[in-house]
Amino acid sequence: MALVLLAFATVAAPARGQTTTTYSNTTTGAINETATPCTAPLTRNFTVAANAQVTNVTIGVQLTHSYRGDLRATLVSPTGTVVNLITNVATNPDNLNVLFDDAAAASITTHTSNNDSTAAAPPYQRTFRPQGSLADFDGEGSAGTWQLTICDSLNSDSGNFTRSDLTITTIPIAPSADLSLTKTVSAASPAFGASISYTLSVTNASGSALTATGVTVQDTLPAGFTFTGASGFGSYDSGTGVWTVGSIPAGATRTLTISGIVAATSGATVVNVAEVSASSAYDFDSTPGNGAAGEDDYASASFTVSGARTAGTPPALLCPVGVTTHDWDSIAWTAGQTSGSYALANIGTMNFNIAISGGSFLNNATYGGQSPTRQNTVSGGFGPAQYSIFELVDMTSRSGSVSSTIALPTAVPGAQFRLFDIDYNAGQFADRVTVTGSYNGTAVTPTLTNGVSNYVIGNSAYGDATAADASANGNVVVTFSTPVDTITINYGNHSTAPTDPGQQAIAIHDIIFCRPTANLSFAKTSSVVSDPTNGTADPKAIPGAVIRYCLLVTNNGSATATSITINDAIPATMTYTPASLRSGTSCAGATTVEDDNGAGADESDPFGAAFAGTNVTATAASLAPAAAMAIAFTATVD
Repeated sequence: MALVLLAFATVAAPARGQTTTTYSNTTTGAINETATPCTAPLTRNFTVAANAQVTNVTIGVQLTHSYRGDLRATLVSPTGTVVNLITNVATNPDNLNVLFDDAAAASITTHTSNNDSTAAAPPYQRTFRPQGSLADFDGEGSAGTWQLTICDSLNSDSGNFTRSDLTITTIPIAPSADLSLTKTVSAASPAFGASISYTLSVTNASGSALTATGVTVQDTLPAGFTFTGASGFGSYDSGTGVWTVGSIPAGATRTLTISGIVAATSGATVVNVAEVSASSAYDFDSTPGNGAAGEDDYASASFTVSGARTAGTPPALLCPVGVTTHDWDSIAWTAGQTSGSYALANIGTMNFNIAISGGSFLNNATYGGQSPTRQNTVSGGFGPAQYSIFELVDMTSRSGSVSSTIALPTAVPGAQFRLFDIDYNAGQFADRVTVTGSYNGTAVTPTLTNGVSNYVIGNSAYGDATAADASANGNVVVTFSTPVDTITINYGNHSTAPTDPGQQAIAIHDIIFCRPTANLSFAKTSSVVSDPTNGTADPKAIPGAVIRYCLLVTNNGSATATSITINDAIPATMTYTPASLRSGTSCAGATTVEDDNGAGADESDPFGAAFAGTNVTATAASLAPAAAMAIAFTATVD
């Protein structure tokens, strides 16, 4: 390798000892496509020995290549920051003889005509801004290996690398604290239900010039680990995941232990990531809260749940007034359709919608034709085979997914259904399904029960073994044990899938809904408004005192209650205050005037109230789920 080092001070008066150094690499090499483009790019390294704070970076690149549009190039810093220099810009022009500089007037994306010169550089023939920003390196430490990568992403053409010149402007590192974070877990293979703990340690290096203050660490606990407590330095909030560390002098280490219980099924790998999220002091080799896994203020620990995989036992679905089953055996579905509306007895009309992102539905006669479709080849182990809605897709990336949404006209107290074929096929796909719900706009989390070919973490199931079409091994049971009005099933891949997963599928089986029921609760409250002695200042319930009463009815169920009537008798020791009736949806909000008779428009605005003899009565034609009716009035103590 021919490596040339040129160092010189800037002509302008330096700020804080500003220094600019150029590192050159002139080792030639071929730039050719491979069977899988860009998996093995040409790389050229620049070794920087002295550490300083980066304030500016430029890089010149010269190469010969037919069709410049085939090329991709990046620059990677020692800390792992990647800046895109050029990606498939233009088509026909040849060669590259360019200095990449953020200060350039034009972007490299405008360099779409004219062949670049093959005359020796530097100076470089042209100057452009890269497609990324070289300013992403600002503030990093300069020491280590900087790497230029170049690849030919298209077939048929080739070229050769000539040289590159990396110029880095730096200033001496400011007084700093050097924080580093480590994280360990007490057991690598705990059983389901076992007690385990994570230990986090954050250290300020002994050579640091500053005490770091205001230090916090973000450690959001993963699904599959149920928090039971924390001990050690500072305080930990399991809800926010923030460990408040505070002050760390040079050479000191602060430690926290987070305890919990394994809540993931056998075979599940649970990863817990932590990172320093705030610090008062500059840290030359890491930035708090930037999510960079390569920095030393970022740490992770994982465990894999031990034990033989068996299909779990789903919780029983408790339905006080019976169930309504949406049975695909008796419901038509045209192959390829992505939505439908279906009448549910005692519930109303259910809307079922399917949307795909990052892939396409496939047509396969074995599985009912054009997907989504109704089929019984993938049967979940039922005999005779039962029908389900099948989603056969070709995912083009791990991020692709299919979302199936079930929208109900009213909330149901609970629901349960099976998903078939949540499994894994090496080199092709790794199923991941996440199920969420909502009730009146508030998130509802279901319980997922695993099969033999998958494991469960929280409300997600992950395939890790193959299940046959007619096998129950790939089943996952989804149970909502609390009211829900919308259910979303998001299906895609997890991290063990290839970058292009290809063909995969799941099936949504029959859905059992608990029939809605109203559940009315009643509360009566009172407060002293005034008395003859104290007036309204700290009044007491003495003779002559005025008492405000509120009658509150709340529907805690999932069905609308109808024809509601409240009756409250005024005791003989009190006298009702004429025309004091008020209504609303809460005791504080009961301000709508109600007259004392039981007739007129005020009886349906939307609540009615009246007084006759010694009784206060109130009525409502209906009360929806989560709705409330409040009736307030006053009376005097005799």
